[in-house]
Amino acid sequence: MNIYWAAPLFTAAERRFNDACAALLRGRGHRTHLPQDEPPSFDPSEVYERCAAAIRGSEVVVACLDGPDPDSGTSWEVGYAVGIGKPVVAFRTDDRLAELPDMGRCNLMLTQSPGAFVTCDSAGDLRFLCDALADAVAKVVAPCS
Repeated sequence: MNIYWAAPLFTAAERRFNDACAALLRGRGHRTHLPQDEPPSFDPSEVYERCAAAIRGSEVVVACLDGPDPDSGTSWEVGYAVGIGKPVVAFRTDDRLAELPDMGRCNLMLTQSPGAFVTCDSAGDLRFLCDALADAVAKVVAPCS
């Protein structure tokens, strides 16, 4: 499966999390595109075009919607994917909203657009998260095939 990984990538911790999850998904045979692995560019239009092209070239978008308000770039990637007919699997690992059902307080446009949601507390094993994501990806992509 060709996965586009949509997630914040602005801190060392975010990049390490993305790398670890991508490695686990790749170990399960998935091609996983991380925007953070692209050659650095200071040209905003180049970054935009690369990400949009990678989403178009993917079979599914997996999106991290952690935080009190999910990352705006990730939110755009979800909307773009849905708009062009790509299935989306969204996930949260954010314990701050653990007592709330499903996606917590995410914007309604983000809670209603993905084909599947995966939740896993932040102390959870990344292998468990990635297994759940791989299962969800298989479910949302199969109907589209």
